[in-house]
Amino acid sequence: MTEETPGFEEKPDVPSGATSDDAEPKAAPAQGAAPAGDANAAEVAGLTAQLDQVRTALGERTADLQRLQAEYQNYRRRVERDRITVREIAIANLLTELLPVLDDIGRAREHGELVGGFKSVAESLETVAAKMGLQQFGKEGEPFDPTIHEALMHSYAPDVTETTCVAILQPGYRIGERTIRPARVAVAEPQPGATPAKAEGTDEAPAAGDEKDNGPEEG
Repeated sequence: MTEETPGFEEKPDVPSGATSDDAEPKAAPAQGAAPAGDANAAEVAGLTAQLDQVRTALGERTADLQRLQAEYQNYRRRVERDRITVREIAIANLLTELLPVLDDIGRAREHGELVGGFKSVAESLETVAAKMGLQQFGKEGEPFDPTIHEALMHSYAPDVTETTCVAILQPGYRIGERTIRPARVAVAEPQPGATPAKAEGTDEAPAAGDEKDNGPEEG
């Protein structure tokens, strides 16, 4: 019977020339473990995808904001335009009601009846109407324009070369470019078949064949 020496364990025999590392089996790598480089790439790809989504959402919100700003600006311009239009219509309606009064003032002035306190009131009324944009138009001798004139009388005249306003029966009135009443006029047209007057200082050339030979007559 062999006695065992205390404190020593039996070790397997190791061939000569072999190291202790060769004697111990190496641990096999864990199955399914991804390399560190692949994990970093996947994380970067995920962050990039999230960044693209954020950029897309930001672009959509920016486009929505720009569209809302444009709609608001259009709304403000439309409201301002409507406000100006309503104001112009209200002023035009008021001044239209005053036109008969202004006609009476004009007739009184023509007849020399615009005197005293009536004259001061009339001039004040005309001044206020002018400040509100009322403009009078229509003069004798100007060409007839059907867009601003209303012909109430018609005649022929030898001294006109086109349809002309020869008398202003009622003046016209406008506010800016808007006519609220055309000028009521009497017009004259050139005489039918009349030829235009010859310009002064010009001599009419003799017709062909009208010239006479002043040479000696043949015997």
